Amino acid sequence: MSTTDTVVHIVDDEEAVRNSLAFLLSGAGFAVRVHESATEFLAVAPDINNGCLITDLRMPDMSGVELLRRLRDTDAMLPAIVITGHGDVQMAVEAMKNGAIDFIEKPFSDDVLIESIGRAASRAAERVQSGAMLEAVRQRVASLSERERQVLKGVVAGQPNKTIAFELGISPRTVEVYRAGLMGKMQAKSLPELVRMIMDVEIEATK
Repeated sequence: MSTTDTVVHIVDDEEAVRNSLAFLLSGAGFAVRVHESATEFLAVAPDINNGCLITDLRMPDMSGVELLRRLRDTDAMLPAIVITGHGDVQMAVEAMKNGAIDFIEKPFSDDVLIESIGRAASRAAERVQSGAMLEAVRQRVASLSERERQVLKGVVAGQPNKTIAFELGISPRTVEVYRAGLMGKMQAKSLPELVRMIMDVEIEATK
């Protein structure tokens, strides 16, 4: 997944600003979508799988800070950049606390904006790749038999084969066979890699 596959979503109530940013970023090779209000963007945000956001802090229907807060609360957060006017630094800091990865003060150069968008697009691409990897791990776990999952639970908990065997009422040798089988199905080259896979999936499930 490359940054050029990432769609940059521009949210600004001023048409001239939207058009100017869209022209600049399109010329720099980014795919662009424009939204004339925060409310309009919120309606489509949950369906965005690969994107980043650039938004003004001050808009009539909803501030950029409130937009970020709602995206975060609905688990639809994207790598976001906020554009601030002179004297809005305090608001920009608040935006960073609510998930923005960068803020740019007006007036700004084209190069500064493009560089910042590039970082946000990279972050978005990494999120997509990470999400795909987690989904692959979940599918591998789903492919395990009930007994293999029981052995996996013991392995991830750090239990030795003898303990797992005792709890499941099977022999240590049988545990070794199941363990080798699940390592293959999980495509894990080592025990630490297997444990990291499961931990990453469990951490994601708690978010």
